[in-house]
Amino acid sequence: MPSRNTHSVLIGYLAWIFGFMGCHRFYFGKPVTGTLWFFTLGLLGIGWIIDFFLIPSMDREADRRFLPGPIDYSVAWILLVFLGFFGIHRMYMGKWLTGFLYLFTFGLVGLGYLYDLWTLNDQVDEENEYY
Repeated sequence: MPSRNTHSVLIGYLAWIFGFMGCHRFYFGKPVTGTLWFFTLGLLGIGWIIDFFLIPSMDREADRRFLPGPIDYSVAWILLVFLGFFGIHRMYMGKWLTGFLYLFTFGLVGLGYLYDLWTLNDQVDEENEYY
């Protein structure tokens, strides 16, 4: 059976550093709790500390849930986090039209960026499904 390593524990722990804002939860495909962490500062820091120990299991769950393929989840997430307002992550996935739209509208005035925080794993999954 081919490797299904779609997400990285290392990237998960790097995102955990900012986990009180839910970064690692969004990365591992948990947008609802990522949003909860964002608005409660990681459940007042308690959930953030507990997540330090849960990241390996979140990684395994993401690896089972999402499809591997030519588009790397970690690369897409790094591009979203650092260059998302410019649509670079969308261009990386081959979504050139919306990528340029983000570029000229600053991520659809931030709303597209928020949408992508919620849906990026599913978008990559959908693109990888064709391979």
